[in-house]
Order: sequence, then structure tokens, then C-alpha cells
Amino acid sequence: MGNAYTGIITANLKRLFGDGSRDSAALLPAAVRDGGLEFRAFGQDCRLAPDGVFFDGRSDDGPRAIVVTLYALTAAADPCRLEPFRAYTEFADTMPYAGAFTTHSEQPLVPLVEALGQARRKVLEIFGGRDGRQITGGDLSLIVYPLPKVALCYVCYLADEDFPASVKCLFSGNADRFLPPDAMADLAEYTTAAIARVLKKA
Repeated sequence: MGNAYTGIITANLKRLFGDGSRDSAALLPAAVRDGGLEFRAFGQDCRLAPDGVFFDGRSDDGPRAIVVTLYALTAAADPCRLEPFRAYTEFADTMPYAGAFTTHSEQPLVPLVEALGQARRKVLEIFGGRDGRQITGGDLSLIVYPLPKVALCYVCYLADEDFPASVKCLFSGNADRFLPPDAMADLAEYTTAAIARVLKKA
């Protein structure tokens, strides 16, 4: 039995694999194997196929699957442009989602800033990222790639005697070329959740 997301995922996959004019493998980019598209997403091996979305070989019919199918349908031919990194609210039509973005994408990592610093190499390895302090400053700054053409930069400040710890999640400069505004917020939320899971295992 499906859930509320199943119909959306099925429709997106039908559009994706039914549009012979769109070179999705080049746009994502993705490898083509056995009729499906394979690439890294949310720090896992992702496969899009006519029969579903799979992360690390397991079928997924949740909101992450919607995000990757929207990415596959939306992604432009442009390369990822990192700089200037931009706050979520700097992109058009994001204000309706701004409050939820802060609550779900930034605040969950605030109590984990020290742990993130200790496990940063593991996080960067999983998400194919790099240190971002020379670009954004901060006590800790990690650039990660939840999707091949969309980077997120988590700029973190440790607590001191004057200020509490804080986390700011920024997007690569042209992230809106690859996802609609609501899916951008979802991308950050599920990336944050994935990072938090890595920290709990570290």
C-alpha cells in the first residue's frame, strides 16, 4: 500500500522516463545503468528507475524521493555555481517556507555544533564536501553536496561567554536552477537530518 507521496513519485517518474527529449543523465549528471539513473543524493547511492526510487538499494517512497525526482525533472544544463553562497530567503518565492526552513534545517544542528566539528571529516567524506571557512568564515564551515549540482554550506559558530552556538545553512549561488523553492527547503531539512544521523553514529 502506498502513502501520500506515492502518487507524486509515480507521476514524476512517469514524466521523467517518458520524456525522450530530456537528456537527464547529462543534466543531473547521472550514470545510466539497466534503464535507471544513478547518482549520489543525501550522502547515499541513489537510483531513479521507472519502478521507483532507491537509496543504497532500498526502495524509498517518502519525501526524499520526491525531492530527487523533482531535481531530475527541474535540473538545468548549468554547472553548479558555488559563490556567492546565498541564504534561503535570498531566492525568489521562499518566504512562505522561511520559518520552517530555520526550524528544520538550521536549529537541529545547533546543539550538535561541537560534535559536527569533531566528526567533520566523516561528514565531508559521506557528502563529498570540503571545508568552507575561507569562503564563509565561521568557527566551522562545511560545504556538502546533497545533490550533484546543489551544494549547501553550514556555517557554524561555537558557544562562548557572550553568544550561544549558531548554525546558518546557505545554498550554492544558483541552486534555484535545479529545484523549486519548496523542494530547496526540503533538501536542506533532509540533509540536516542525515548529518545528525551521522553524528549520532560517530
